[in-house]
Amino acid sequence: MKKILLFFVCASLMFAQSKRSLNNDGVDLYKEKKFADAEVKFKKALEKDNKLFHGHFNLGDAYYKQGRFDEAIQSYQNSLQFAENNNEKASVYHNIGNSLIKKQQFKDGIEAYKQSLKLNPNDLDTKYNLSYALNMMKQNQQNQNQQNKNDKNKDQNKEQNKEQNQDQKKQDQDKKNDQNQQQQQQQKNQISKEEAQRILEAMKNNEKDMQKKLRKIQGKAYSTDKDW
Repeated sequence: MKKILLFFVCASLMFAQSKRSLNNDGVDLYKEKKFADAEVKFKKALEKDNKLFHGHFNLGDAYYKQGRFDEAIQSYQNSLQFAENNNEKASVYHNIGNSLIKKQQFKDGIEAYKQSLKLNPNDLDTKYNLSYALNMMKQNQQNQNQQNKNDKNKDQNKEQNKEQNQDQKKQDQDKKNDQNQQQQQQQKNQISKEEAQRILEAMKNNEKDMQKKLRKIQGKAYSTDKDW
């Protein structure tokens, strides 16, 4: 990933020398990976002259290395108006693209790389980063599509399970109702012990009465002779 740190052109004025010194001190600190200290130097250089392309651009690099990508993008954008040629502008858009990719904003990052290549079509680093960003956006879209599909399947399974649970509850309730009805019918058909005893006694009494009647019939004599 390309990072561009630009030095000042030599100047004769003491004021210009002060700006140059501050910027170069910042570059040295940047190379030592002391990015927060480099940020301070670049800001001091901009206090001397806020129209410095190099000051804004290098401050953006310091922000970028600290993971402060929004601030980096703002500093790069600030440097654009002070760029003196297309190569400087191309470097700005290149680094804006890098910051956007770090923020997972692939579409905007790709547009920044394309803008950089319009200004400097032969930049191999920008071409590589553009290809990388396109692949990342494609992969991100595929992952998103798969996630959407998984979420849809999850919702469908959840709804299906809900319907199955409802059907099972209904079946269980119907079965329970049938069992209750059968139990109630059985209870209706059953007789109490006392009732059974009364029926048994009544049957015994009926049997005794029948036996008495039978004996009476058997004990009566009938004459078979005719009285002519």
